[in-house]
Amino acid sequence: MRELQSKLRGMDHRGYPAYKDLKGRYRFEKYELSIDHVQGDPFASPSSLSVRVAGKTAGIPEECYREKHRRVALEDFLLRRFAEGVGKISFQAKGSGKSGLVSASHPGQEIMERSACQVNPENGQVLFRFSVGFPARGRSIAAGELEKILFRLLPPVVEEAGIFENLNYKALMKTMELADDQKAIRRQMKELGLVAFVANGAILPRESGVSERPMRGAVEFISPASMEVVLQLPHKGECRGMGIPQGVTLIVGGGYHGKSTLLKTLEKTVYSHIAGDGREYVATDESGMKIRAEDGRSVCEEDISPFIRNLPNGKDTSCFSTLDASGSTSQAANTVEAVWAGSRLLLIDEDTSATNFMIRDELMEQVIAAKKEPIVPFIKRVGQLYQKKGISTILVVGSCGAFFHVADKVIQMDHYVPKEITNEAKEAAKAFPLAMETETGQIEFPDERYIYLPKVEDRNKIKVMGTDGFSFGKKQVDLRYLEQITDGEQMLAIAKALEYLSRRYGGRKIRLSELADEVEALLGQKGLSGLCGGNVIPNMAMPRRMEIAGCINRYIKPKL
Repeated sequence: MRELQSKLRGMDHRGYPAYKDLKGRYRFEKYELSIDHVQGDPFASPSSLSVRVAGKTAGIPEECYREKHRRVALEDFLLRRFAEGVGKISFQAKGSGKSGLVSASHPGQEIMERSACQVNPENGQVLFRFSVGFPARGRSIAAGELEKILFRLLPPVVEEAGIFENLNYKALMKTMELADDQKAIRRQMKELGLVAFVANGAILPRESGVSERPMRGAVEFISPASMEVVLQLPHKGECRGMGIPQGVTLIVGGGYHGKSTLLKTLEKTVYSHIAGDGREYVATDESGMKIRAEDGRSVCEEDISPFIRNLPNGKDTSCFSTLDASGSTSQAANTVEAVWAGSRLLLIDEDTSATNFMIRDELMEQVIAAKKEPIVPFIKRVGQLYQKKGISTILVVGSCGAFFHVADKVIQMDHYVPKEITNEAKEAAKAFPLAMETETGQIEFPDERYIYLPKVEDRNKIKVMGTDGFSFGKKQVDLRYLEQITDGEQMLAIAKALEYLSRRYGGRKIRLSELADEVEALLGQKGLSGLCGGNVIPNMAMPRRMEIAGCINRYIKPKL
């Protein structure tokens, strides 16, 4: 600490590049400060720093981090406290450019493993990563202002967030208990054969289209009596709510009655949520994948024959490629990709689907015979997907009653209140029998998908565009329709996973499952830092296998 202070005072008023001499580790009274990367000038991206609080100093009870689900919740709790403290000291030091900016990761409503805060499961060491804009006057070092940040403003923030005796014990224990309950919900869902659970009293509507916070005054969720299940949670005790079983479930109802709100909730709750979110006792199968049409996406050597075949130009749909897929073709590709990635649950909204992919009505079936239509509509396959592949579907429909014939459960949303109307829907459907030719043969998906990963240059810069995608070298990777990506930090982790795989397997043809397995194993062993070489670990959030596979499928381009 004294060495750092001496260095700082010796470089005051020197040229900005002299700051680079500060790189290294410095022991403070209650933690170790590491200056990992120093920005080139005051207008560049801020410098990367980290602090480590030794396990004995942090004093966090082992019961809070021994099990992974508790450790992730603990890290999230500490990071939110650290980010709040950092926000209060930002720009209290003055200077040009980004001088005095102090920032840390700000998690959203989801509880996720993030590189910005890590607790060592072996010894309880707490690590925070953050950034600081090193102060300058023009392009000269303002050492006194940086000394103010590192020696006066930062220590209280680190000690308040990283030392157990300074934490809000009651709030921390509630966080641990919620983590236990959320784990219990997911375990009991599997035992009961459920793909989703929505607790009574949950708040599903959000504050606005750009805010994930709960809407004030929203109608609380109440399960239909016929679908209510009771879970026994270790801390909350009895928890009642709607259990959505495996199979084909329809969500129906009038416009603005909450159909898409329920589906959007199910999309988001593949992750656990913080207390007060309104969805903390809502859970969806962690492999649940939102499927939609994606006009214009590229498709490279994919077998979409379960849904599209016998194209008039003789094009082989068992090895189909295009640079500009139609709505139906893209949705077919997205569906088979989800199956290859290991999804056990498809989440589909009629509003974002290609109509001709989903259904063909009786009149069209009469005018254009099925054998003249290359598309096998989803209504003919949805039952087979579950019966033969064990893949369930939750589908929002507002205008097509034909799906009543193939549904196992039908839920009507009425003023945000769900009602089970399966029997009524089935009875009404008898008056409108399906007049479609039945699909013969089994639904077949190849067990493996082989892809060719192109070689990459030694230096490929990554630039993330929020949840829309990223640039990788000279290539743009558009992921805006992978709608379950939570934020830019998760997007960066997906980009880093692609970079890691491209460097390791570039120039080879390899199974997609092998690539996904490789990343899963790496993240399991080394965490998010395993995706990066060197000492500088950027802010990243843990990605799912589904989105990593989705990224690879959109990154590779066909040679037409």
